[in-house]
Amino acid sequence: MLNRDSEDFIKTPEELELLPGSVESVARLNEAGFLCVVVTNQSGIARGLFDESALSLLHKKLNAEMALGGARIDAVYYCPHGPDDGCDCRKPSTGMLMKAVREHNINLAESWMVGDRAGDIACGSAAGCRTILVLTGKTQEYDSSKFEVTPDYVRASVSEAVGLILSTSPSTD
Repeated sequence: MLNRDSEDFIKTPEELELLPGSVESVARLNEAGFLCVVVTNQSGIARGLFDESALSLLHKKLNAEMALGGARIDAVYYCPHGPDDGCDCRKPSTGMLMKAVREHNINLAESWMVGDRAGDIACGSAAGCRTILVLTGKTQEYDSSKFEVTPDYVRASVSEAVGLILSTSPSTD
């Protein structure tokens, strides 16, 4: 939900386009002392559309664009498996979040999962996070019949989601 999604998958750094306000939103979270972690399903790897070295280049571009705007992504976790592979890391499973917890000593009860898909919300809820659905990707409007798990909040953009987080959470400084 930091970048525009594509039915054809984002396969190269040139295809990566950050959403308006995403860099500034991450910078606001950084400034308030929040750890910013990305968890992302990347089934394009399992489908043979790109490989892990190409994904690494995408992540380098993401980090570089964030840095240009004074923002920082603290960690990126990705699942390279396909939807039918049965792994425990692909959202809505919580494997990537649990790895982040172990590696960064994260308290999930004090954490937020912000995402633009039903799987993001289900993952965050299963892990014990508060959840915010942003209407920026494939989900352009909230239809409860398409969600097995109800998001705690729905916001139109990442900027609005971050505003909510900052208004309802004590600073971590």
